[in-house]
Amino acid sequence: MSVMTGRQYIDRIDALKTYISIDGEVVTGKVSEHPAFKGVMQNQAKLFDLQHKDGLNDRMLYLSPTSGEKVGMSFLQPITKADLVKRRHAAREWALSHQGFMGRSPDYMNTTLMALASAADFLKNKPNCFPEHLLQFYEYAREQDLTMTHTFIEPQVNRQKFYFEDEEVTIAAKIVDKTSEGLVIKGARLLATQGGITDELLVISMNGFDEERNFCFSIPSNTGGLKFLCRQSFVGGASTFDHPLSTRFEEMDAIVVFDDVVVPWNRVFYYENIAVATQFMNVSGFQAFSLHQVLSRQIAKTEFVLGVVQSIVDTINIGDYQHVQQKVVDVIVALETMKALQLKSEEEAKRDGFGYLRPDHPTLQVAIQIFPKVYPTFTEIIQLLGASGLMSIPTEKAFQADDGDLEQYLQSALDGGEARVKKFRLAWDLTMSSFGTRQTLYERFFFGDPVRLSSGLYQSYSREHLVKRVEDFLRKS
Repeated sequence: MSVMTGRQYIDRIDALKTYISIDGEVVTGKVSEHPAFKGVMQNQAKLFDLQHKDGLNDRMLYLSPTSGEKVGMSFLQPITKADLVKRRHAAREWALSHQGFMGRSPDYMNTTLMALASAADFLKNKPNCFPEHLLQFYEYAREQDLTMTHTFIEPQVNRQKFYFEDEEVTIAAKIVDKTSEGLVIKGARLLATQGGITDELLVISMNGFDEERNFCFSIPSNTGGLKFLCRQSFVGGASTFDHPLSTRFEEMDAIVVFDDVVVPWNRVFYYENIAVATQFMNVSGFQAFSLHQVLSRQIAKTEFVLGVVQSIVDTINIGDYQHVQQKVVDVIVALETMKALQLKSEEEAKRDGFGYLRPDHPTLQVAIQIFPKVYPTFTEIIQLLGASGLMSIPTEKAFQADDGDLEQYLQSALDGGEARVKKFRLAWDLTMSSFGTRQTLYERFFFGDPVRLSSGLYQSYSREHLVKRVEDFLRKS
């Protein structure tokens, strides 16, 4: 099999019969028809269909080095700058399809797996490490066009730097047994976005002090004993007029519970090796490769935000005010900054120790400092510009029953009442609905704690040569 179609994606996920619980009820029947998942699965299916669209094949696909079949570009291991550009173009096509609202579109996890597989040699000859398993799974995922979610973090029981659970109580997922079949995992992990609507769950633990809780593996989402416990759905309703974003792009987040789950040995990439668990993600170039993909999504999302902002400005004719112009310019500056950083990361790409070309990591570390800070300001800008217009937003049903009052009294300088409200409901769903506020929180912490990310940049960014430059200047003076 090569690349999937959207229909194949939906049929494959429905056939898994994964254990998914939402609002205390286990999903039965086809998950693709459940109100909480229907919209996002339909729009994810459109991404797979794009791979088959005439004119986009060369942009979205490349020839597999093993099968010779066409496979998704997000699996491509970059050797040249041209490869990085190909990856960017493919990521942008998918990001434009979902306007940047699907943080776990398949190319994100494909990129993650590609990054890990590219550094498989790091695992060679290390205790409890299986680089051959990682490479085999990477090829399998690429050839089958698998979808994946992941869980990287443990439950927030105690945020002390070194916290050990009561041995009598298991909360964070850990190895409780090793059998001839594989590892036995019990406990929970957070926070699987799109949990339950993907083929696979990739689990990576970076626990640096407890061997039982460091491991890396991937298992099918319907593995026995594996449960996805979902939060409340933020789909506001079935109407795309009332909820234009949540009806399409509500990805869902889930707690993952392992109830004595057996992970087959051929799916284990490493386990009980603290040194590997604490180093592998950084050694693999996960951050560099994944942030390169993330920037494509964030750029597309910022472009959409800018479109919403300008639509509000045009609709109620406030573009002559300088404070309004400044707010629009703030979004433009963020957009052009991120576009420049992405191009710079490609231009200054460096060959890693495994022979692959990584986009410049420091540049991308700067980029991930910017977006979590500017995205909440986008929400504020839209609220300030929309003002009371973001509350005067009758529903589609109200307009269907309207005898002309809403159409007349809610008109704007540019639109009739219904057309105006449609734009403002989009702005409301982006910034004020449950879906919108989740988006803001999601972007704040998308790549982890912003303070920790700042610390990482502080520790890694080379400045010694600049200090020497200052000292040389003072000596010459």
